[in-house]
Amino acid sequence: MRVLFLCLGNICRSPMAEAIFQKMVNNAGLDASVSVDSAGTENWNVGKTAHFGTLEVLNRHGIKYRGCARQINAKDIADNLTHIVAMDDSNLRILRHRFGCRQNTHLLLDFAKDTNVTEVPDPFYSNNFDFVYNLITDGCLGLLSHLKQQLK
Repeated sequence: MRVLFLCLGNICRSPMAEAIFQKMVNNAGLDASVSVDSAGTENWNVGKTAHFGTLEVLNRHGIKYRGCARQINAKDIADNLTHIVAMDDSNLRILRHRFGCRQNTHLLLDFAKDTNVTEVPDPFYSNNFDFVYNLITDGCLGLLSHLKQQLK
C-alpha cells in the first residue's frame, strides 16, 4: 500500500502527517507493507525543509522528519497510490482537477474519530501547530485502522 499526504506547499501539514503516520506504521509493524510520502499541490517550496513549527511540534513528540518539500506530479498518480489523503477541500479539488483523480482520494479528517472539524487548517500564518498536530494524529489513527482492515 502507498499513502501520499497532500497539502498546499508541503512544508507544514503534509510533512507533519507523513512523519506521524510513518511512526504509527512502524510501531504497528507495517513498514514492509505500507509506504508513506507527502507532497504539495504547488511548487513554491520545492527542496525546502519542513516549516520550523512543524519540526518543533514533531520533535516535542519524539518524531523525526528529514524530508524536503516537493510537488505532486503525474508519476505519483501513475504509480497507483493506494490512498491520496488531502488536508483540505481546496487541495483535494486541485488534485482532482489537475490529474482527474477520484478513486482513492480522501480528506484526512474523514478518518478522524475525535473531532467535528472537517479540514486541517494551515498553521503557516496562525502558528497553531499543536492544534494541527492533534487533528492530524486523530486522522492518522483512523487511517491506520482503515488500512489494517484492508490488509486483512
